[in-house]
Amino acid sequence: MQRILIFANGDLPDLEKARTLLRPEDFILCADGGTRHVLDLGVKPNLVIGDMDSIEDKVFQQLRESAVEMELFPHDKNETDLELAIHKAAGMNPPEIVIIAALGGRIDQTLANIALLANPQFATLNIRLDDGVEEIFFCRDQAQVDGRSGDIVSLIPWGGPVHGVRTESLRWLLDKETLYPDKTRGISNEMLSGVATVTIDSGLLLVIHSRGS
Repeated sequence: MQRILIFANGDLPDLEKARTLLRPEDFILCADGGTRHVLDLGVKPNLVIGDMDSIEDKVFQQLRESAVEMELFPHDKNETDLELAIHKAAGMNPPEIVIIAALGGRIDQTLANIALLANPQFATLNIRLDDGVEEIFFCRDQAQVDGRSGDIVSLIPWGGPVHGVRTESLRWLLDKETLYPDKTRGISNEMLSGVATVTIDSGLLLVIHSRGS
């Protein structure tokens, strides 16, 4: 099964940096208005899902004429279009899910999008938010950050303290430390090489990797 890229309807700060995330074999899934980003990239979606309230009529017609598969949902629903898209992708059992354009814009949507990744149902998935500039994912035991020397990595406890935090290849090392959600101990660390690792004993740790220019 190929990797799945989900395009959300948030901001995409740099179209060309987002383009670097694409691979020819990717399955492209759009969450409603996220279709605009895919079309801007000149790519044809494999599937569009949602209530279609954020898609212009001419774009909707274009999708129909191009025989793009669509799954339509009512406007009055309990889930966001992105949540529907994630559940759809998870059911396809891909090796990796990358969610693009889920950051920026409305703060409530951004926080909700990050919170979706904390769902225990997705604990076994390789899933992250990425826009080519920043990537965000959760560490539940061990995680690897792939980037470049000088990139910024922030570690934020999610929902409570995170115990036994250990890092490698970050400028300010953590060695079996506890990070607390009301403290800023894990903010703005710096990668010393192209790969950094984070290991924890317990808790849920949000990892934010900000790529250099």
